[in-house]
Amino acid sequence: IDTIASLAVRAIPPALEAARRRGATTIHFVTHSLGGMLVRSYLARHTLPELGRVVMLAPPSRGSEIVDALGSWKLFQFINGPAGNELGTDAASAPNTLPPPPCPCGIIAGRLSINWINSLIIPGPDDGKVSVERTKITGMTDHIVLPVAHPFIMKSRKSIRQTIHFLRNGRFT
Repeated sequence: IDTIASLAVRAIPPALEAARRRGATTIHFVTHSLGGMLVRSYLARHTLPELGRVVMLAPPSRGSEIVDALGSWKLFQFINGPAGNELGTDAASAPNTLPPPPCPCGIIAGRLSINWINSLIIPGPDDGKVSVERTKITGMTDHIVLPVAHPFIMKSRKSIRQTIHFLRNGRFT
C-alpha cells in the first residue's frame, strides 16, 4: 500500500532505464489519471536531463471532489489505497502541493461521464472522476477537452492523435 511519492519512485525509474537502454535521448511522458501525479511527484524530486514533454490524460491536477465526498468510506480506502486518498481538493492534498512539470505540459480532459452518480458530486463538466476545471494546472502549455469518459480517454483516437501532435509540436491541434 503506497503513497503517490512511493509509487513514483517504484514505477518511474525502471521505465526510464528501459528507455535509456533503447538509446532514448529524449524522454516524454504520457500519463492517465493518477499517473500524472506520479510524474509530477517524481520530477519534483529528480532532474531528468532527457526530459521532453508531458501529456496528461484526465489528471486530477487539483484533486477530485469524489475523494472529498467518499474518501472517508472504508470501501473507498480499500479500493484506492493511500495514493487515492491523497487526491482530495484541499490545499494540503498532493495534487495541490506538487509543482507542475518543469517542461512543456499538455492536458487532455474528458467531458463525458458513464458514472452519473459521481457526476452529481462533481461541479461542472466532468469525465465521471474529475471535473474539467480540476484537470488544469498553472504553467500548463496547452489544455483541450474531448467528449470522452475517464476510463476510455487513453484509448480514444482523438486523444491519441492529440497526444502525438503535442509530443511532436508542443501544442494540441
